This record gives sequence, C-alpha cells and structure tokens, in this order.
Amino acid sequence: MKILVINAGSSSLKYQLFNTTSGEILAKGICERIGIGGNVKHTPLGGETVAHEVSLPTHSDAIREVIRLLTNGVIESMSEIDAVGHRVLHGGAEFSGSVLVDDAVIEAIKLCIPLGPLHNPANLTGILACREAMGETPQIAVFDTAFHQTMPAHAYLYALPYEYYEKYQVRRYGFHGTSHRYVFAKAAEFLGKPASGLKIVTCHLGNGSSIAAVKNGKCVDTTMGLTPLEGLPMGTRTGSIDPAIVKFICDAEGISVDEITDIMNKKSGMLGVSGVSSDFRDLFAARDAGNDRAKMALDIFTYSIKKYIGAYAAAMGGIDAVVFTAGVGENNASIRSDSVSGLEFMGIAIDEEKNSRRGEWDISAAGSRVKTLVVPTDEEFVIAADTEEIINSLKA
Repeated sequence: MKILVINAGSSSLKYQLFNTTSGEILAKGICERIGIGGNVKHTPLGGETVAHEVSLPTHSDAIREVIRLLTNGVIESMSEIDAVGHRVLHGGAEFSGSVLVDDAVIEAIKLCIPLGPLHNPANLTGILACREAMGETPQIAVFDTAFHQTMPAHAYLYALPYEYYEKYQVRRYGFHGTSHRYVFAKAAEFLGKPASGLKIVTCHLGNGSSIAAVKNGKCVDTTMGLTPLEGLPMGTRTGSIDPAIVKFICDAEGISVDEITDIMNKKSGMLGVSGVSSDFRDLFAARDAGNDRAKMALDIFTYSIKKYIGAYAAAMGGIDAVVFTAGVGENNASIRSDSVSGLEFMGIAIDEEKNSRRGEWDISAAGSRVKTLVVPTDEEFVIAADTEEIINSLKA
C-alpha cells in the first residue's frame, strides 16, 4: 500500500511517501516559505536531494508541487496512492485515536482552532488542499492529542471552577502523542517485555519538548496542557510559570494579553533566558565560551526534566525505564547526562562512554535498576501505520 504522509505547518509542508508493503520510503521532502515565496527540497528513494525555488502562494500550490514531483519518476500517477495521512495537532477530547476524515471531522478540527491556533489551521489547510487536488483519495487524521486521552481526570483537570471545564473543555490535553506512543512501544520491544507490565517516562526533547508517564502502554500524565505552552521550558516557550506573572508583566509593561502570550510562546524559554538562541547547539557553544546566561538556560532545562522524571515515577508507583527521543533527546549526550544526574537513588544511572556514542540505545550503567534508553522517534511511520490500519478496516 502506498501512503502519503503530510505534516502541514503555517508556512511549510513536509511529506513522505511510504510503500508499507516493502517498508520503503519512496520519497520525502519539504515545501517551505509558503505564502512568502517558496522553495522545495525533494529526495526520491536512491536519488539525490533536489532543491529549487518555486512560487507557492498557498498550501494548495504546495500540494500540487508535491504531486508534480512524485509523478515525475517516483510513481506514474496519483491513483497509485491509496490514502493520505495527516498530522493534526489538536483533536480536543473528542478523538482518542486516528480517524477517517469526513465533514464532521473537519468541523471538529475547526472547533479546536482556539486550542491550537498556530497549528490546527495549517493542518486543516493541508487536508483541504489534498481534497482539492486528489479528489476521493481517503484522508486520515492522526492527532497529537489522541494518545493522552487515557489520562485520568485527576491528571487532566485543572483546579479552576469546574464550569470552565464544562463550558469550554479547559483541561490538560498533551501533545507529541504519536512520538510518545512510538518510543514506548519500541522501548518495550527493546526490553523484551510486554507493554502491560512496564512503567516508562518518555522524554521528547526538541525545540518543543514534553514528557509523558506511560504505564502499561497508556499515558497517565504528560507535561503539556491545554496548549503546548505548559510544562518544560522550551526553545522559545516559557513552560510552566506562575500565572499571576501574566497580569504583573502586562501592567508593568503596559502591554496586552495577546502581546504577553506572543512573548511567552516566541521570545521566552532558552532564547529568553540566554539572550543567545533557541538552538541548543548555539547555547552549548555560548556556555563553553563563558556565557553564564546560556549556562543558566541549560541548567533550567535539565533541572525541569529531572523534576518531571521523579514526579512521574511517583505518579506511576515506580519506573522501569527513562527514554530520550527527538532532536535534542537523541543527539545531545550532555542534556541526557545532566537530566538524570542525581537520580541514582532511584536506580537511574548512565554509562558516560555509552552515552557519548551515537546510535547506542541502552546507555544505562551496569547494575542500574532503571534502564536509560535513547530511542529515535518516527512520527511519520506512526501516521502511515495508522492510515494503513484504517484503510484496511474499511476494506474488511
């Protein structure tokens, strides 16, 4: 089965074409600067990456460019594609799994736009653009929030007047669900144990970061909340702060709630504390050059990770493994080391030599009771697998 996976951002569109029968990625690429120019990078199976500039006024134009590239040597026609799987950020409380897109699903995604204002409109645009360009080809929505719908009420409810939950569904939703689900399953497979007997803390660390407590294969808590702003400090996001800070700064600076929200999302986190960059590579370079604020930003980040690992071990009544994944989690040995330093009392200890080697999955120190693993994530694979499963169920 050939499945096209689409991940549409506000001004970009990533794509991968999977052959699920052979397990090959037939092509992958990204369209960038949609609406403000346009450039494309395209890599066919066994071929070299081709980059070129092209006018991309809208996401529909980007989809048409993807179709042109795919039918220029990768496949003969778009009729070969059995389905399209879309990453959708926010599904609210309505979706606990991936679904076939119909008009009702589109309306539900629209209703979640206030909860995911930066992502849901772009995700929806990608779906509508594929509908326009590909006609009756089935579209599947795979929600970032779905995996976290197993959280109990005491984990997802905020201590606000209950009417806000009843009227507006104000609650914790969580994100990066496809990543957390994938790396938990891979960790269980690596450990050779059934999911039903494992308690694992999964750490998805990148420019956007979240941690999840996964017990018996189900999420019981996660750091991101109503929006992706809560939890760990991130590249440009504050993470969790005293909510009274919002009014305090608005009054002190004479700015609006919209302005402080923009600051908390785009100008805070590692960038805000360091004054250097949101990129962890830049932060380490600055720290090593003697920049104290860059060091402080990194210390805040790893200290927060450490606190959540301990808290989630307590929430699950124990812990079998800590898993690091995503761009920073997979590639930065120092972040991993600093995040678990001091947790030896919990049975968590890493082997620094293993930790320094790329491609090493098990970085646990000999004799440590809790495994520390580095598991590369593959959210596109999850989207393709869910899409294939739904299409097969429709044929049954």
